[in-house]
Amino acid sequence: MTDQLRPDGSLRHLLTLEHLPRAHIERLLERAEGFVRPLGARPPLSNALAGITVANLFTEPSTRTRVSFELAAKRLGAAVVNLEVQLSSRAKGESMLDTVYTLQSLHVDVMVIRDAEQGVPELVAANVAPHVSVLSAGEAHVSHPTQGLLDALTVRQHKGRFAGLAVAIVGDIRHSRVARSAYHAFRVLGVADLRIVAPPALMPEPAEFAGCARHTTLKSGLKDADVVMMLRIQRERMGQADLPDADRYFAKYGLTPERLALARPDAIVMHPQPMNRGIEIASDVADGPQSVIRDQVRNGVAVRMAVLAEVIGSRTGGA
Repeated sequence: MTDQLRPDGSLRHLLTLEHLPRAHIERLLERAEGFVRPLGARPPLSNALAGITVANLFTEPSTRTRVSFELAAKRLGAAVVNLEVQLSSRAKGESMLDTVYTLQSLHVDVMVIRDAEQGVPELVAANVAPHVSVLSAGEAHVSHPTQGLLDALTVRQHKGRFAGLAVAIVGDIRHSRVARSAYHAFRVLGVADLRIVAPPALMPEPAEFAGCARHTTLKSGLKDADVVMMLRIQRERMGQADLPDADRYFAKYGLTPERLALARPDAIVMHPQPMNRGIEIASDVADGPQSVIRDQVRNGVAVRMAVLAEVIGSRTGGA
């Protein structure tokens, strides 16, 4: 695994939350909190990244992650390049590394990468010049570190702690990079009662999610939970034979008000989006008083601002 830290211990890349020291995660959460503003307020603006160029390289569709990375960079004063991969030379057969070397020659300082193929962000990080940082915006089914951070930030804002919480992650665990990054964040931050809830076919391999209680019913999985995180069915990562029937799935695993009542009365409901309403979550729950889904979106920009400021600030000595 490519080292995410510089020799001095500062953050250079963010490829995964796995094995990232707790101090770094807590520092990023603290820094992100400083960028959060109430809805309707003017967003924070600075010139902290003036003269820096950030390139977004997305080979998979994205709305929230891509837009929030772009907004985060621009609000910190960076120049931003959005590479349409299907329109780039990669569509002509150019390798990812040749694309990266081209961008590096054009003075790109940070490369934000989302790719459906496992290992691409690490490959790029291992081959860029020492001054370049690589940030994963989602890697196959493996990792989505900034999503894990924004999920942790959202829980901290609403619960004020991690110790003593019961967190249930529900749905397509097997194919979810969101679940894996949330797991790493919550475990290192001190969540002891961490549960995964899924049909047997959508459970991860036995070696994964060590220390989590596994539940195949919402009745047991949601009992007295403080946080309920619903996941999207990852149809693009499944074979046709694995696709669950939507109505039958909702009948057993969809989050309804009645099922949410199994959790604690002050439980919060989360979802990384995009949502399949009426499949994994009912609209009256997604839009209900216990939902913090829109807070997650708001926190996404703040977290990505924090990560950008951290990797560039620590490079230049301004952290």
